[in-house]
Amino acid sequence: MIETNNLQLLPVERRYIEAFLRDRRELAALLQVRVPDSWPRFPEVFSLPAGESSAANPPSTGWDGYFFIHPQEEALAGNGGFKGPPDESGTVEIGYEIASEYWNRGLATEAVRGMIDFAFTHAEVRAVIAHTLAEKNASNSVLQKVGMKFVAEVDDPDEDKLWRWQINRDEYHST
Repeated sequence: MIETNNLQLLPVERRYIEAFLRDRRELAALLQVRVPDSWPRFPEVFSLPAGESSAANPPSTGWDGYFFIHPQEEALAGNGGFKGPPDESGTVEIGYEIASEYWNRGLATEAVRGMIDFAFTHAEVRAVIAHTLAEKNASNSVLQKVGMKFVAEVDDPDEDKLWRWQINRDEYHST
């Protein structure tokens, strides 16, 4: 688990995904939190690998998904995580979403900082990247607040154009 001032980033386990796919109320009961109606905006991140045994529940590597739990409010504030372990260049990619009920409270920034802190505790991680839609939006602001910089516009087969943001290890520890 990754802990920040106001959030607990709880690793997403297979049992949580199965509960969510059956009924969001089942997930709420399992996590013992309230699940906002506006969450998730991207339910496709909660799919199960085809052909995998339902008994399979591999332990978290830390480079997986997380639920953003707000313990004070006993609520699920969002989710996010890593798109896999560091690649050969030492880069990891993060993604995240916050339920609209929790927008404009600094929780996205806090969760992103927590993930970046976690990433840089691993010596092999040299950089953290993220992608946003190729437009000014709240995600751009979050990434800038944690010290990430726009580095490129990239083509994406699903979204057309995306903006790539990046922070290197030496830049992060100097912020």
